Amino acid sequence: MARREKWTAADIPDLTGKVAVVTGGNSGIGFEAAKELARKGAETVLACRSPERGQAALDTLKAEVSGTKAELMALDLASLASVERFATEFTERYPQLDVLANNAGIMVIPYGKTEDGFERQVGTNHLGHFALTGRLFDVLLATPGARVVNVSSLAHNRAELDLDDLLYEKGGYTEWGAYGRSKLLNMLFTFELQRRLERAGVDAHSLAAHPGFSASNLTGHMAERLHMRIALGIFNRIIQGPDMGALPTLRAATDPEARGGEYFGPARLNETTGHPVLVEASAEAHDETDGKRLWELSEELTGVRYAGLEAGGGG
Repeated sequence: MARREKWTAADIPDLTGKVAVVTGGNSGIGFEAAKELARKGAETVLACRSPERGQAALDTLKAEVSGTKAELMALDLASLASVERFATEFTERYPQLDVLANNAGIMVIPYGKTEDGFERQVGTNHLGHFALTGRLFDVLLATPGARVVNVSSLAHNRAELDLDDLLYEKGGYTEWGAYGRSKLLNMLFTFELQRRLERAGVDAHSLAAHPGFSASNLTGHMAERLHMRIALGIFNRIIQGPDMGALPTLRAATDPEARGGEYFGPARLNETTGHPVLVEASAEAHDETDGKRLWELSEELTGVRYAGLEAGGGG
């Protein structure tokens, strides 16, 4: 059966009885993804750093989607302690997790460190989500057919990887370079997780998506500089809205035909706009040696291990 080429949110199946978590679900494509998951009946958790922005987003979602089962939970991916608190609270309240959409991120910011001492873009965009997925792994394993969807970027195609200096401790930091690296790490994590799931014989799936060129609050950190505000103002007038940008994530998360290891992005203009289709990741993203080493580094840095995979030979 041929896959739909113009897949839309209307193609999302009934999600009644499902549970979904969307990190960064208070704005941009994260909010649109959370809204559509909730519209189709999923109990949807908006995992957000800011209580104020999160509550405003939840109020808007409930106003737009009547009768929705959605709630707000605090999560700061730049804090391993916050990740652990979120996971503990979630697993105490929910016996299942059908969709974990690792969507939140920061983009093109000056060099700085998280509270755990990690460079901020790699620390937030990759290590935070690696730790979160690992902390939630038991409940994912307890949910048949669970999906983890990592939101990457076209920027992963041009990224430079240095696993000997993952966090730029030897220098060489650039704002765009670190962002691209963090998005390549998202891809390496996606494919390495899928390989480990398959080796362990686990009924769970790891997929990736990217939004193409979509209006998003992700660029908010860039708007502190006048020339960037002007450029972003023009850029945001010619690109697709967050509703279209969320579709690759939603297709990876809900399309019954989607499979672990697949990667979805927009169909048109070099994957910048359009409806979501299967797209190709870079060769670097599929490198199994780098994927295995990144996994081991991530375990070491975060202190989080995926115990359910170790017995299956995933190490």
